[in-house]
Amino acid sequence: MREKQNNWQRIEAVIKWANMSTNYFARHIGLARGENLYQIKRGNNGISLDVADRIVTKFPQVDKLWLLTGEGQMFAEGRVRGAQIPYYDVDVERHIADVGRLKAESYLVAAPAGDCDLAMIYAGRAMGALVPPGTVVLLKAVDRDAIIPGEEYVVVCRKIVTLRIVRAADAEEKFRLVAGNRDDFDDIVVNASDIVSVYKVKGKLIVNS
Repeated sequence: MREKQNNWQRIEAVIKWANMSTNYFARHIGLARGENLYQIKRGNNGISLDVADRIVTKFPQVDKLWLLTGEGQMFAEGRVRGAQIPYYDVDVERHIADVGRLKAESYLVAAPAGDCDLAMIYAGRAMGALVPPGTVVLLKAVDRDAIIPGEEYVVVCRKIVTLRIVRAADAEEKFRLVAGNRDDFDDIVVNASDIVSVYKVKGKLIVNS
């Protein structure tokens, strides 16, 4: 029974690393349903060569020998390690509110950013050199109450969507959204009650032109 448990633990480790549900992971690697994986979880099946090939095709960072036998390390030598982040090749300020209806073009692996939900392009100019236009921003959805003053967030309000540095405003229950380029862009003050959703900028991939 020990080996069967180990089989599932290895599959589960990959699923958690990929930040997916079991059913989504099954579909992502081309299995019609998650039942194939649940049979491994129950100990009825081992990890077949077909399942291992499907996983490694989608996640080449994962070492196939480790997946099949438990020998060695989870990640193949020389491969980048990190969770896969869904990447949307669209402007974050124009499309973040519609992310639930969008399909990711690809996935990014960016270990230093930690736990992220998605990545999009910042095409605005308000952030100046802090976030130059064309930067890919790595985002994590957070509660409004979890905002840390002085950090960068994409703030989705009823009337505006913007990437700014969020600071506490003078009035209670308001936030001041501060541009990186304050010479050309004014601060925006919003009511906390008008904020629909908030995404913390966990990382930035600045593309040198």
